[in-house]
This record gives sequence, C-alpha cells and structure tokens, in this order.
Amino acid sequence: MVRIARPGQWAAAVREVSVAQWLADNDVPAVRALPVDQPVEVSGRPVTFWEELPAHTNGTVRDVVQLLKRLHPLPVPDFPLGDLDPFVRVSERIDAATSLTEYDRSWLRQRREELQRQWIRRPSGLPDCVVHGDAWVGNVARTARGPILLDFERVSVGPPEWDLVSTAVKLTTTGAVSPPEYAEFCALYGVDVTEREGYELLSSARELRMATYAAQHAATRPEWTKEAQYRVDCLRGRRGPRPWKWTGIM
Repeated sequence: MVRIARPGQWAAAVREVSVAQWLADNDVPAVRALPVDQPVEVSGRPVTFWEELPAHTNGTVRDVVQLLKRLHPLPVPDFPLGDLDPFVRVSERIDAATSLTEYDRSWLRQRREELQRQWIRRPSGLPDCVVHGDAWVGNVARTARGPILLDFERVSVGPPEWDLVSTAVKLTTTGAVSPPEYAEFCALYGVDVTEREGYELLSSARELRMATYAAQHAATRPEWTKEAQYRVDCLRGRRGPRPWKWTGIM
C-alpha cells in the first residue's frame, strides 16, 4: 500500500513511519510500515509504503478503547513526537471553507482563538502520554485477528483525555454512541472523561475540529454543504441544545 502525502509534509511522513516501527516494537496491533528505506520523495511529495490490510470493517467503540489501553501506558519514545496541538490546521480549514459566509468564518476564527487561550490554562488531568490524536472508529480496522490502529498523522505527546473525548462527544454532542456503548467504553478504560474538570474545553475543541473538517471539504464537495452549515449552526446556538444529530462524513 502506497501513501502519497501533501507537499511539505516530509517531517510528518518520517514521524509516521517511526511511530509505526515503534508500535510494532511494542506489540501494539497497528498498520505496519514496510521494512524499506522511507519515505521517498516523488515530485516534491513524501511517499511511504505500508503492509496491505487484511479484510476488515470499521472498528467499534470497544475496539478503540482496547487499543488505547495498549497505547497510553507505553513510555514516550526517544524520537521527537512533538506536543499535542488540538488546533492544528483549523485555521487553514476555516480559510478553505468557502461554502460558509464570511460572518460564520469570522466567528469560527474567534472561537478558535478563544479555545486556544483556554487550552494554555487548562486544568491538570491524567499524566501526559503518547496519544493517537484522532482516536475514533474510522481509524480502527476490525479484522479476523482483532482491531488494528490506523493513521499516525496526529500521534504526539499530550493528555490522554484528548483520545477519550473523541468517543465522549459521540455521546454528548452527536448522539452517535449510545449510553450503554459509552458506559462500556468508560468501564474498560477506567475513566469517564465527561466527569473530569476541563471536559467542556476538550469537547469544544473536538467539536470545532469536526465542524471545520466538514466545512473545508464542503467547498469542493457540494453534497456536504448542508451538513457543514448545520454543524456551524449548532456551535453558534442556532439549533438548540446538545446532543445534535450530526451525519458522519468520511
């Protein structure tokens, strides 16, 4: 399997390959980078090479927490991962979200700035560790041998609550996860992030990422325009209280 990244993403590609090798060394079920010198550069783009996945479906909430339980206790590796940035590329997404009015985009920029200020002063929580950064069912492949972790672009060092909030917002924000599913998730991990100080900040940052992701792609995918606008309307208080019914975008 070949992955071709955006121009200027050489360091990120190197880090992803290093993370894959580190996960393999620690027996974490994850997609494996092929044992070749990589990445390579083709027409200014970093190219990486990966093992083909076996037959699979998307993972489940239970699969996600099982993999996080394998990942979070690991010691931080000796190669640079960088610190978690919950707002990485959010500004670029807003700039690209041309299906939105400038009024809405201005509000999103102000919201990002507000949340960034809060993040700097966020309350302490669980000890920092290696986090996946985008731990949801779409980044887990369910195979006959068990779940496999995918997509290491956002792997970094940060609060483990960031990985937990991706599932929590599916309960409290979008309604995509049922209360029994979420209760099992919390029981298996041993923490309910919705009960921790700072959950409002964590969930707000994740909601902003989800809304701006949809808005960015709606600029080139007209079929996503309605959903992108709906998400922004929800954040702006135009659609009543949570949970909202956000439609998944892949």
